[in-house]
Amino acid sequence: MAALFYRHFEVLMEKKGLMVKGLAFIWGLAAAGAAWAEWNGLNAEQELALKLKPDYNRGLELYRICAKCHNKQGWGRRDGSYPQISGQHFNVLVKQLADMRANNRENPSMQHFIMPEALGDAQALTDLSAYISQLPMTPANGKGSGKDLELGQELYMDKCIGCHGDNGEGDNEKFYPRIQGQHYRYMLRQFNWIKAGERLNAHPDMVIRIEHFSMRDAKAVVDYISRLKPPKELVAPSRKWRNPDFD
Repeated sequence: MAALFYRHFEVLMEKKGLMVKGLAFIWGLAAAGAAWAEWNGLNAEQELALKLKPDYNRGLELYRICAKCHNKQGWGRRDGSYPQISGQHFNVLVKQLADMRANNRENPSMQHFIMPEALGDAQALTDLSAYISQLPMTPANGKGSGKDLELGQELYMDKCIGCHGDNGEGDNEKFYPRIQGQHYRYMLRQFNWIKAGERLNAHPDMVIRIEHFSMRDAKAVVDYISRLKPPKELVAPSRKWRNPDFD
């Protein structure tokens, strides 16, 4: 009888344990959902811009302002002073522009150019983002030293692949940026700002994942990412390619 009682008690505890684990899993999902909503749900202009139909011709006219820094091809600079924006996901471009306008991402060098009085309303964000997203990417982005790629690959597979994808392709629907083919020095700067809490719109999950990275870790994983190649159909035929819209 005692043995039967103890077995009944063990089964009850097992069930309670499973219930606790189940509740913890549900709470974890809820927390993750809340974090994603906080990261990506605070901007009404972004929400509106994503619903509007893009006008590529107007997007080109608006991009003429951007070309002064990002160049006519949208390739930025290999030294990382300006990022490559060509080929970036449409949703990501809209989000980043809307975040800057809402002071959810600081970027003093762009602030004057992207505010409504200079750029236009939500429709302008739609048009500009649509134009930039279809520009072919550079075949010769800036890269790191190449000395620690094995560590970089290991860190990428462990910490980054879940959001940015097997090859750094990101995810348009989830607003995860394409990082393949991006300039090494630009990515390293952004990585360090995120780690230091200086980029306000960084995804909360990324902040947690990289909080214990050393400088060696950061350089290694960013160098590895800079060598991930975009699909051929997204890349310009050569580094001599010039944007025909500016002829």
